[in-house]
Amino acid sequence: MKYTAVIRTLGKAGVKYQALLDSLCAQTIQPEAIIVYLADGYPIPKETCGREHYVYVKKGMVAQRALNYDEVSSEYILFLDDDVYVAPDGVEKLFEELRLNNADVISPDVFDNASRGLKAELMMTISGRMRARRGDSVWGYKVMATGGYSYNKSPQNKSYLSQTNAGPCFLCRKSDFLRIRFEDELWLDRTNYAIGDDQVMFYKMYLAGLKLLTVFGTGIKHLDAGENLGNKAKELKIVEGDYFFRKIFWHRFLHVPERNKFRRIWRKLCLCYFYGFGVLMAVVKGDKNGLSAKCEGMARANAFLKSKQYSELPLICKQV
Repeated sequence: MKYTAVIRTLGKAGVKYQALLDSLCAQTIQPEAIIVYLADGYPIPKETCGREHYVYVKKGMVAQRALNYDEVSSEYILFLDDDVYVAPDGVEKLFEELRLNNADVISPDVFDNASRGLKAELMMTISGRMRARRGDSVWGYKVMATGGYSYNKSPQNKSYLSQTNAGPCFLCRKSDFLRIRFEDELWLDRTNYAIGDDQVMFYKMYLAGLKLLTVFGTGIKHLDAGENLGNKAKELKIVEGDYFFRKIFWHRFLHVPERNKFRRIWRKLCLCYFYGFGVLMAVVKGDKNGLSAKCEGMARANAFLKSKQYSELPLICKQV
């Protein structure tokens, strides 16, 4: 199988970026090319493996991925963030599972949700943010009516069907990626840290009828150690961005495409529960800053839903 590795970056990942470049050059199935999409105005990183080619593009998590990829001549693209390590046979394993399952898109599970403790798992479930599923032999990740997601808590198989996935690394045909018109979702770069861009991208693929897989045991790792943890200003920006994203995602991808009125009512109740619980927790804890961030996110979302920019976005249609 022939593929090109593409990386989006600001050029600041340092040793993590070097680890990624080195791991690509060590693959059992070598990429035809390594193309790095660097944000305008940022210097080319000093890290190198001697094979990468740089292309300057507009800055943004979505803007640096929602491209035409005219520079790519391979049938397949391995999409990467700049802080991923790919085991030497990682790409080979992705191609193998893609072929065995006759799938279109495959992503390694780089976030170890299954290791989450019972207390944390319970709180996430009560909040409506995410939910663990046990004994599911079919699905890896699924999107919930709140706009959150559920995950396979006890994966036994090598790969599972999914409606969404982690986005630091995934493999698919160039033509399939271009089908979803990810450029229509540039509104995501309005959120802080482009929260939810992976969920939108993968769920859009799912709604377009593409077969998505989550695969375990590839040796592919996300090297991000949670740098925003402990930085209160960034954490509040993330909270605000999350509350903005949740409403837009819910409305655009869950509410508007749904034609069954009972499911629409149920989804409205689920979203109200998510926001109500989040606001209540902030009040109970006396977290004025957190409450302000949540309310600001919701207000921004409501304003964007009424904007001309949002009304001009192409409607999402379900093909599944």
